Amino acid sequence: MNRQNKYVVVCLLAIATFLSAASFQPASAQSTPSLGAASGFSVLGGQAVTCTNSVITGDVGVSPTPAFANAGCTIAGNTPPATDVAAALARAAFLSTYNALGLMPCGQTLSTAAFTGNVPALGPLAPGVYCFPAAVTFTDTTLTLDGSSNPNGIWVFKVGAALTGSGFHVVLANGAQACNVFWSVGAAVTLSTSTLQPLFQGNILAGDAAGGSVTITGGSLIGRVLANVAITMTGTNIHGSCALTSQALATCQAGDNDEKDKDKDKDKDEDKDRDKDNGNQDE
Repeated sequence: MNRQNKYVVVCLLAIATFLSAASFQPASAQSTPSLGAASGFSVLGGQAVTCTNSVITGDVGVSPTPAFANAGCTIAGNTPPATDVAAALARAAFLSTYNALGLMPCGQTLSTAAFTGNVPALGPLAPGVYCFPAAVTFTDTTLTLDGSSNPNGIWVFKVGAALTGSGFHVVLANGAQACNVFWSVGAAVTLSTSTLQPLFQGNILAGDAAGGSVTITGGSLIGRVLANVAITMTGTNIHGSCALTSQALATCQAGDNDEKDKDKDKDKDEDKDRDKDNGNQDE
């Protein structure tokens, strides 16, 4: 396959990613929190990443301590130590984004600390910044994020301490997009199955220096998992569609720049040929 054909194939794959997973596209109409170098990672830990009997789609990184344990996991992407250099850059970007989310003013403060089922009611929620001042626990709860007012809207959930979900199911309605949902958590994140088979959606940023760990048992997650400390996954499915889309677009844009450079070189060659022909005519 020549270079041009390879570029076309990569771009078509990028387009296919958008068409087949439209709900995973990043927002363009609002100021989306930028993950920078971390955007291409589905899973990024600080001290360790432990994966047992799970499936991860996308790159896995660990920095600054490259401790990675794989016990029966299927991973469609790069894994440590191949991505250690990229993981170091991604870690800095992730922590920068985590700090930026912390500075966002709260649009609504949710003082309830525990949700069982849908009592008290939570959602549907329009785009905005929602703050839980302390820890919050969801048990067999379905949270609906409604994009009817703005399908490209951004949801930011700022949790002051730990986030615990047992059977916590996040539903996106009316065009809401998983890549535009950010969970900024001030302590540990623990997600597990209960009476529901939960599908958690959004980008988890557990950036606390001491307690920023993520433990996921069972269920599925669409988005990214980024932690300052450790990440442990058992019997779960991490679908890093957001990271895959970012990688595809970056590859396509890089190829586009290469094609532009080649066109410039071609134009220069054509100009030289014209000058040469004109010189022959003068003779």
